[in-house]
Amino acid sequence: MSRSVLQPSQQKLAEKLTILNDRGVGMLTRLYNIKKACGDPKAKPSYLIDKNLESAVKFIVRKFPAVETRNNNQQLAQLQKEKSEILKNLALYYFTFVDVMEFKDHVCELLNTIDVCQVFFDITVNFDLTKNYLDLIITYTTLMILLSRIEERKAIIGLYNYAHEMTHGASDREYPRLGQMIVDYENPLKKMMEEFVPHSKSLSDALISLQMVYPRRNLSADQWRNAQLLSLISAPSTMLNPAQSDTNTANSAVALGNSEGVIYQIENDLAAMFLKEKCQVGFILCHGILNTDTTALNLWKLALQSSSCLSLFRDEVFHIHKAAEDLFVNIRGYDIFNYFVFFGKEYYNKRINDIRECKEAAVSHAGSMHRERRKFLRSALKELATVLSDQPGLLGPKALFVFMALSFARDEIIWLLRHADNMPKKSADDFIDKHIAELIFYMEELRAHVRKYGPVMQRYYVQYLSGFDAVVLNELVQVKTISNYAPFLEDGEVFDFRGMRLDWFRLQAYTSVSKASLSLSDHRELGKMMNTIIFHTKMVDSLVEMLVETSDLSIFCFYSRAFEKMFQQCLELPSQSRYSIAFPLLCTHFMSCTHELCPEERHHIGDRSLSLCNMFLDEMAKQARNLITDICTEQCTLSDQLLPKHCAKTISQAVNKKSKKQTGKKGEPEREKPGVESMRKNRLVVTNLDKLHTALSELCFSINYVPNMVVWEHTFTPREYLTSHLEIRFTKSIVGMTMYNQATQEIAKPSELLTSVRAYMTVLQSIENYVQIDITRVFNNVLLQQTQHLDSHGEPTITSLYTNWYLETLLRQVSNGHIAYFPAMKAFVNLPTENELTFNAEEYSDISEMRSLSELLGPYGMKFLSESLMWHISSQVAELKKLVVENVDVLTQMRTSFDKPDQMAALFKRLSSVDSVLKRMTIIGVILSFRSLAQEALRDVLSYHIPFLVSSIEDFKDHIPRETDMKVAMNVYELSSAAGLPCEIDPALVVALSSQKSENISPEEEYKIACLLMVFVAVSLPTLASNVMSQYSPAIEGHCNNIHCLAKAINQIAAALFTIHKGSIEDRLKEFLALASSSLLKIGQETDKTTTRNRESVYLLLDMIVQESPFLTMDLLESCFPYVLLRNAYHAVYKQSVTSSA
Repeated sequence: MSRSVLQPSQQKLAEKLTILNDRGVGMLTRLYNIKKACGDPKAKPSYLIDKNLESAVKFIVRKFPAVETRNNNQQLAQLQKEKSEILKNLALYYFTFVDVMEFKDHVCELLNTIDVCQVFFDITVNFDLTKNYLDLIITYTTLMILLSRIEERKAIIGLYNYAHEMTHGASDREYPRLGQMIVDYENPLKKMMEEFVPHSKSLSDALISLQMVYPRRNLSADQWRNAQLLSLISAPSTMLNPAQSDTNTANSAVALGNSEGVIYQIENDLAAMFLKEKCQVGFILCHGILNTDTTALNLWKLALQSSSCLSLFRDEVFHIHKAAEDLFVNIRGYDIFNYFVFFGKEYYNKRINDIRECKEAAVSHAGSMHRERRKFLRSALKELATVLSDQPGLLGPKALFVFMALSFARDEIIWLLRHADNMPKKSADDFIDKHIAELIFYMEELRAHVRKYGPVMQRYYVQYLSGFDAVVLNELVQVKTISNYAPFLEDGEVFDFRGMRLDWFRLQAYTSVSKASLSLSDHRELGKMMNTIIFHTKMVDSLVEMLVETSDLSIFCFYSRAFEKMFQQCLELPSQSRYSIAFPLLCTHFMSCTHELCPEERHHIGDRSLSLCNMFLDEMAKQARNLITDICTEQCTLSDQLLPKHCAKTISQAVNKKSKKQTGKKGEPEREKPGVESMRKNRLVVTNLDKLHTALSELCFSINYVPNMVVWEHTFTPREYLTSHLEIRFTKSIVGMTMYNQATQEIAKPSELLTSVRAYMTVLQSIENYVQIDITRVFNNVLLQQTQHLDSHGEPTITSLYTNWYLETLLRQVSNGHIAYFPAMKAFVNLPTENELTFNAEEYSDISEMRSLSELLGPYGMKFLSESLMWHISSQVAELKKLVVENVDVLTQMRTSFDKPDQMAALFKRLSSVDSVLKRMTIIGVILSFRSLAQEALRDVLSYHIPFLVSSIEDFKDHIPRETDMKVAMNVYELSSAAGLPCEIDPALVVALSSQKSENISPEEEYKIACLLMVFVAVSLPTLASNVMSQYSPAIEGHCNNIHCLAKAINQIAAALFTIHKGSIEDRLKEFLALASSSLLKIGQETDKTTTRNRESVYLLLDMIVQESPFLTMDLLESCFPYVLLRNAYHAVYKQSVTSSA
């Protein structure tokens, strides 16, 4: 290509640079994924680890790039079998390497064209051209270095080519050049140093133009602080002025030129770390300039001193000092360029010494310098975010400050991330930043301001473009093109200045070549003004892209371990936990690192972003949940101190003090009274509860910071994570607070559990002060689940635990004779026995405890308790029916012979299992008595919570007409029973007994068995008189062996059975009363004192049965059993009770 033929204006440099830079990033992405796949045994191509192909692979690599297939049939025999599969599976890898080669060809061609055109480069004038030129060189260099790091590249290329030759009879047409390129770039830096000899003039000019940029970007934190960098309030009088970079402003220490646009572009697009790469790598490629230009040498040294670890691509790093030193050592004293000046050993020794000095400086001082920068940026960004949140209108004139702040912070975070594990540390503290979350948080806050108030910025800059930029540009070039855009803002016009920016890029290229009709180097003011305008146009139509360019932290996707470690450090430090939301917010950045040339990695990166975001939010919610649990534990402890059981000692001390009795040991510490913890004498004294509340408020601020976030088209709601964890923990806590021990059958008293649950709920309600969550929904979900047998996870609930405990522990001990039901106390009470029980039945069954149980279980839970009780009753009734069947003939005769005493006596002797019948009926009575306590407690609780609804149900029940159909009546009874109201017929018992119907027995036979069961019970009552424990106690209004519960059992069982069999309940109870009266009257004639020991106490059962029954009356009893006997019986038992007490 000769200069006489080539026309610079027709080379389309802008378009080529744009396309090649984008394609270069895509090629880097593909090479990166190939390298990672080859480094992962699970993702590595199977042919590289196949034992059968091992010898073939070694042969190919050893002979690479030569191809020898004729004399190596044995080694390549296995390859012949799998050639088609190899071609298919390695094609993507092979053609990626081919694309890299083609990219190299295009880059080399463009660089030659640029040299021929003698393009002028100056970052402050033709910014886009210079930046894209340097970007292309760095991308090209990075690509070749990354290529050399793929250890399996020869094996992959060789395998594919051998398979191709075996299949098609010839090597792939790209293979010879590709193989040679792989060999040439074994040492990429050395090879590229040779390549860039002809390009050194253009490259060195572009790099030296950075002297106005990089040194000022590399200032220390103290210099930033003295210049009040990024401060909006340092000069209040100029707060509304557009951010300009004049030498007399407060930001002169970081000003990079005379134009706002130049400042912006250099400060953000050319971020510090990229400038380092350009200076460090660029000057190595054209190192000859270091010997002749002091400015270049100083720039190179400054870059080497600030960093020792460059980012090649993502988490691939490049140790520049070692690479440069090795390179200069290898070429020292040897002229590798036959057309370049030989520098001599002295030159290379100087460069080697420079590198070593810079490395020492980087190791010694870079860590502390960047640590101080991050410290400054934390306070600066906090101030900036606070001011802008209060006055978002400042985002217009001070947009430059926002993007500078984001760029500075982004560079420092990435520097720390890159160096934390890749730099020899003299001071480990400089590379461990526990406050990094705060810096990231303020970055996210600024990003949120820009997104939220984007229209404000757009309106400002549209007016700025038309009112100022157009005027200035008109003075320079006499055109008016931008002013026409302003009126469209109010009409909702979508602005798109991309074409304008590309035209400016093209104009830079046209006016920067030699012999251009308009040389940009002679019109620097025009270049700077256009750079300013370009920045302003980006503020109108490319805010999102600007945020990505200046603050994208998607690199964290490839530093997962460091990312998670930073997050854990953030949670462990209470003062930083309020910023923990920054980590899940960073996951929204990850998809911006993908490239269209490598679409297959989108799912991998997307899944990683989802998993990390989910993990972070889950850990935050867990941490908050744990803090809330600790607070609840503390509050439950305080509530426990207020329980009545703890006041006994205080009352005892007060009584003894009044009676002047000395109790207790001397020197015994006085027990602290509840509430002492609230007495503060010093504000500096911080309790554990204070610390927990502080930590919780900090963490909840983070959870409540954003309502939701979108990660890879998935919406995450942080508050829902907390809600979910609170539900799970509340469920476990409620069950745990029952303190149920299956081995010892111990369980917490319902009243104590209710106190703890209320304390827990009080704390949870206070969470609404920190986070905008619906805690009522948590209560509804959890407490409603606790009213069921199992919760949503299939775990037992307090309903099942208490139901099992009352059935299997308390009521079983009642059946064993260790506990009795005392009607006077409406509670079950322990009886004095040899083996003392481990619990006091009264403390679990009195009215207050049953009300607490009803509060906890609610109507649903109490219904489940009733159903469980009824299941036990139905099993007892089933056994009773079996006993009736055994005695069916005798009972049939006794049913019709109750007025024949002698015959009844003879028949009674033929009955079997009389005691078993009475015992089972007594058990049924005990269960029904317990249920009546539970129902009464439920009624009291519901009357307190929903009095109007309960009164309506009660009124409905009381006014059912007698002629109402039984099905309708049962529906009303079921409603009433659910509200705890007593019913003439127990619907739960009816349902339980209905399920016992046998298919082998006719309904008539079932009805007969029910009638005979009542006969069996009636004729068996007299046997109770001989039992010592059958004595009636007026104090408890019952019998110690619980036979007074027979009254409830007889009435309820009769009502249920004859409702099922559609018989007359009243007639059957009359029959029962006649039989029972006749049988009891006979024992009045007995002379055996043993048989009549507790005759009077048993007589009272008749009165109890009538009193309990809604179907029997005292008049009916009087007709069967003389009332005088009842009166005498009451007199006798009360007299006997007084005598016993005396």
